[in-house]
Amino acid sequence: MSPVTVVTGGSRGIGAATVRQLAHAGHHIAFCYRTDTTAADTVLRDIHPTGVRAIAVQADTTDPEQVDALFTAATTQLGDITGLVNNAGTTSPVGPLVNLTITDLRRVIDVNLVGYILCAQQAARRMTTGGAIVNVSSAAATLGSPGEYIHYAAVKAATDTLTIGLAKELGPRQIRVNTVSPGTIWTDIHTISGVPDRPARIAEKVPLGRAGEADEIAAAIVWLLSDAASYTTGATLRVAGGL
Repeated sequence: MSPVTVVTGGSRGIGAATVRQLAHAGHHIAFCYRTDTTAADTVLRDIHPTGVRAIAVQADTTDPEQVDALFTAATTQLGDITGLVNNAGTTSPVGPLVNLTITDLRRVIDVNLVGYILCAQQAARRMTTGGAIVNVSSAAATLGSPGEYIHYAAVKAATDTLTIGLAKELGPRQIRVNTVSPGTIWTDIHTISGVPDRPARIAEKVPLGRAGEADEIAAAIVWLLSDAASYTTGATLRVAGGL
């Protein structure tokens, strides 16, 4: 039986790369997007030749009712859910913590933490033995991101803690929970931060001398969802070029 995987934030960046790679690995996929229907349709067209079944659901992962609707649509149209990739994320304009607005703070917490918890909760309720959850965190969780977005780094550290706790809680049910922790990756999330060329700027600080690509993160996610990672849970897989 083919796996059925839910991917949040699947219309762009790391999420879209993950959807494409999962489709080639034989997963049926339900991915959500917030507003960009055109981007979601493009991803669906890209994976159509693989022959897997896939749906795109417009959903805000900070809203419990919309999260429930996403998982219900996945179950109804594709079958029992075997995997979740918690990926939907956002940041805010780069700057020192003293300049952070309460609006930006709450949005980052809501999307990057509350949304992850709501989706993990739905997955835990619906998954049976052999399921797997991958939370997309960030190397910022241990680097702190001073002068840029300390609040985002703090929330990603909370994501790592979520992984550890949930792995222990769901382990007896044979459901695995892991984290992929990317470094700076070439995606359009940097436009939100006001520094679209940030990956190029940080390249000289990275031991490997460059920023990463979305496909490199997606490959790690796909591995953690696979049977090849059957004895891996509660782990953080850092894909950050040496940072």
